[in-house]
Amino acid sequence: MKNKTKVRAAIVIFEIGIILFLLIVWMSSKSIRESKSLWILFLYNFPSQFLIAIVPHEPVFLFYSKFYAPLTVTVVATIGTVITEYLNYSIFGFFAEFKPVQKFKNGRVVQKILLLFKKAPFSALWIAGISPIPFYPFRFMVVLSNYPMWKYLLAVLTSRFPRFYLFALAGRAIQLPNYLLITFFGAITVVLYVPLIRKLKKKKRLQQSSLQKQENILDVIESERP
Repeated sequence: MKNKTKVRAAIVIFEIGIILFLLIVWMSSKSIRESKSLWILFLYNFPSQFLIAIVPHEPVFLFYSKFYAPLTVTVVATIGTVITEYLNYSIFGFFAEFKPVQKFKNGRVVQKILLLFKKAPFSALWIAGISPIPFYPFRFMVVLSNYPMWKYLLAVLTSRFPRFYLFALAGRAIQLPNYLLITFFGAITVVLYVPLIRKLKKKKRLQQSSLQKQENILDVIESERP
């Protein structure tokens, strides 16, 4: 049993390492970012749709749509997305067995959300997959609710394909210049990270407030000493 766990852990570490490597290579190479190769589009799906999105994928689809038929872009992007979601399910499934995650799962609020999700899981996944609704919470809900992987991947396939096709059609029709795509990319990236930045700032303020209170208490104790 321990050997099996070690093997799974090694596979998960390898998968995460590959995705981070792809992100670093893409971010550090201007020639790769400007490449028109469909392989780059395929590989970009991994860091852009891994667990909680690290970078946005929409501007990249619009970029490739200027050079390839909408259906070609859609097929490549969808294949990459389905494989990425398989990895997401597999990786989070591994961490879901840990006690902190199980404790989080058994929380009252999470249980209510999961109960609501279980009423129509496929419909919820499909709507989230085709609409602008943030998709990453559903990546966790499918594992926490023990939703079958094949059904999850089917929902991803059937919802993401039309969404990507609409993006590809728009990119082909509008032909946005690269500087606007870069601006779009930057704007979405900021939106992605604003909640995280706010959360970190709030946490820092609470820590500072707590330290200040402790210092005030110590000052009072010191002043009351004979």
